[in-house]
Amino acid sequence: MQLTQRLITCAALTACLGVPARATAQQQDTTRGVRIGLTYQPGTKPGVVVFPVSGAGGDSLQAIVSRDFDYGDRIEVIGGDAVQETARQQAAKNAVDFTIWKSLSAAAVVQISVTGSTAHVNVYDVSAKKVAASHDVPVSGAPNTEDWRMSVHAMADQIEQWITGVHGIAATRILYVRGNRIYVIDADGFGEHPVSEPGTVLAPAWSPDGRTIAYSELVRSGWNIVIRDLATGREHSVTTTPGGLNITPAFSPDGQWLCYAHGDENGTDLYIVSASGTGAARRVTVGRGSDNVSPTFSPDGARLAFTSGRAGHPEVYTSDVDGSNVALLTPFNFGDQNYRSNPDWSPDGRLIAFQSQLDGRFQIMTITLRDQTVKQLTSEGINEDPTWAPDGRHLAFTSSRTGVKEIFVLDAESGRARQLTHDPGARLAAWSHSTSAP
Repeated sequence: MQLTQRLITCAALTACLGVPARATAQQQDTTRGVRIGLTYQPGTKPGVVVFPVSGAGGDSLQAIVSRDFDYGDRIEVIGGDAVQETARQQAAKNAVDFTIWKSLSAAAVVQISVTGSTAHVNVYDVSAKKVAASHDVPVSGAPNTEDWRMSVHAMADQIEQWITGVHGIAATRILYVRGNRIYVIDADGFGEHPVSEPGTVLAPAWSPDGRTIAYSELVRSGWNIVIRDLATGREHSVTTTPGGLNITPAFSPDGQWLCYAHGDENGTDLYIVSASGTGAARRVTVGRGSDNVSPTFSPDGARLAFTSGRAGHPEVYTSDVDGSNVALLTPFNFGDQNYRSNPDWSPDGRLIAFQSQLDGRFQIMTITLRDQTVKQLTSEGINEDPTWAPDGRHLAFTSSRTGVKEIFVLDAESGRARQLTHDPGARLAAWSHSTSAP
């Protein structure tokens, strides 16, 4: 069975059984910044104490910032009742006793106070016994509203950058499909809500600015690519290729282009059109009857990785964005387990994540662009459709490890995984680039 036929079958089954087809994500940004020079053992996570927060919504703010640090996997939050009681006493006196925190192996103390729509943040260097960073940060909306929570996430991301040199990913969101709609959820698992009308939908993808999404929708004429403005709800279909099979959209990193797969009786190939979905579509691949789907852009937008059945079974290939210099990326082994697909290019450009069939089950893998070293990241249950976080360290994916399909988040360095969604049937995740998604 050709890959196109499998895709159509898969799409139909998805509507009924929740069988995954494809998730693309092209939110490519690794934001690295200047550290404040804390001293801690290389290769370890700095211990950080978050003081109780004064001002409106203080308890929630402290809890969110602490959880964001924990989920970021780069900071060890030092907590517990005794620690918090000591922190509470010191915060009340506005006096940091560095000796106590050094005895607990803390590298930093974070103290936040909120006045109106501004949070004042002090980060103390415990070893140096001084303030290492002091900034005012805007806080939006009333406590515990969606805007307020996202602004607190953004604050936590900024503090994480000061401490570790790497911007956090808390102020990001993840699209996914459940039932007959596309949903969005904050990276910490809160704020879930639908962002598409009811229908048979697949393969959501973010624009780089987070204001627009694209996805595949089954209509009377077949599968269309739909572009939807999240703020206004306005949407339109891409009509530059005929109806039938138009699937797996992906925005270019500069937001100017949209690449997707269009199929007919002669196979399925990749096409590029303007991000608005207008103008002439340019054909990228020449599969000569094979199926070429699931494009993902390199961070510089110059290359593509995609799934192709040109070898007789699905493998991951790369090419220049104009379709030239096509090369097989994934190792080629003869046998009945040769099924590697659904690539996603990492924000730093070094890795491509993909799914590979092992013993009849898909697992999440990465492969280096430099020397094609493959690393298996999952083994529990069936794991599919990886999508990178903007930090290039975390991946979201569909997993059946709980007995039903849910979205999980994995730290690719430590192997730590957490469940993001808690409604059966969640699949086809796509991680946003920025915080600007409405």
